Amino acid sequence: MAKKESTFLNMVLTLFLVSAVASTTLGFVYELTKAPIAEAKRQKKLSAIKVVVPSFDNNPDGEMFKVPAGENGTDSLEVYPAKNGEEVIGYAIKTYTNQGFSGLIELMVGFELSGNIHNISVLYHAETPGLGDKMEEKKFPKWVGQFKGKNPSEHDLRVKKDGGELDAITATTISSRAYCDAVDRAHRAFEFINTQDQ
Repeated sequence: MAKKESTFLNMVLTLFLVSAVASTTLGFVYELTKAPIAEAKRQKKLSAIKVVVPSFDNNPDGEMFKVPAGENGTDSLEVYPAKNGEEVIGYAIKTYTNQGFSGLIELMVGFELSGNIHNISVLYHAETPGLGDKMEEKKFPKWVGQFKGKNPSEHDLRVKKDGGELDAITATTISSRAYCDAVDRAHRAFEFINTQDQ
C-alpha cells in the first residue's frame, strides 16, 4: 500500500476527524453522566438538610423557596423549611461564599425559629486538603461546634483576628473567614424570611 503524501489538506482533515470523534465522545459521556451526577448532588443536599435542622416530617426539598441574597437582588439563596405537621420548626439555607482560599464554598446552614444555628454542613469546597478542608465537621468538630446554638444577631460570628468570637482553624484564616461570610449570608436570608412572616 502506498504511503499518503502529507499535505496541508490531509493534516486539516485528520485534525477535523479526530476533533469530531473526541467531541462526540465527550458529549455522549456528558449526557450519560449528567443525571447520576445531579442525583448525587441532590442526595448530598437532602442529607445535609437532615443534619442541620431539628427532626421534621415534611419534604423540605418539595417546599423549597428562594430569597434574595445580593445587595442588588440579583442573587438568591435556596431555603428549605423544616416542619412538624404544619408548624415550621426551622429553616435549612443553602449559602455560599467566593472568598475561600480556592474560591467557592457552599454550606447548608440550619436555623431554629429562635434564630439560633442548629448545625452547619459543608456541601462543596476546593480548599487545601489537611488545612482548609478542616471546615468539615467530621474532620474538625470543634470548628463547627463554635457556631452551634448561637444566634448571629447576638454573637459576633467572625474570627478573633477580625474582632469576632471564633477561633480560626489553625493556618487557614482565609478559609475560616470565608466560612463565616457564608454563614452571615445565610443569616441575612433568615432575617429576610422573618420580616416577610410578620
